[in-house]
Amino acid sequence: MKKPIRILAVSVLAVSVSLFVLSIGARISGIYINTTPSLPVGFYRIVDEPIVNGAYVAFCPPQNAVFDMAMNRSYINRGDCPGGYGLLLKRVFAQSGDTVFIDQAGIYVNGKHLPNSAQLTADADGHALPQYQLQAVLDDGESLLLSDLNPQSFDARYFGLIVRDQIKQVVRPIFTWSH
Repeated sequence: MKKPIRILAVSVLAVSVSLFVLSIGARISGIYINTTPSLPVGFYRIVDEPIVNGAYVAFCPPQNAVFDMAMNRSYINRGDCPGGYGLLLKRVFAQSGDTVFIDQAGIYVNGKHLPNSAQLTADADGHALPQYQLQAVLDDGESLLLSDLNPQSFDARYFGLIVRDQIKQVVRPIFTWSH
């Protein structure tokens, strides 16, 4: 009876290795595979387009205590960015000249409330979340990045603004599906 268990173990290993190789191949060819609920799950390709409001972007988080906490709590993955952080995919909602207001009730850009942007006080495990607040007109190098799909996403409502130098690529969905 040990033979079926061995076959199952070998099959699981083969599938895991295949997915790992596929993900490396995808990244080399300019494809991101998003498995998080912050954006539609699926495949995104790097495009040579300007960073505009509404665009999806890949960015390296800044090295700070909020992102250290996020990595320690597995909100973000390990990766090749400074601090050992992984790239994050988010959508741009505000840039230079936009007026942004962030508090526990949510995020407002140019007076318009963004859906699913209210801050949570704790995560699913009961850990307290940062309560970021801001009222400002964004400077030239600043961007507001978040998810309008997932009210539990770790995004600007907890880490604030991202500087343009941290945005590495604009990405465009090529094949996505619902969770």
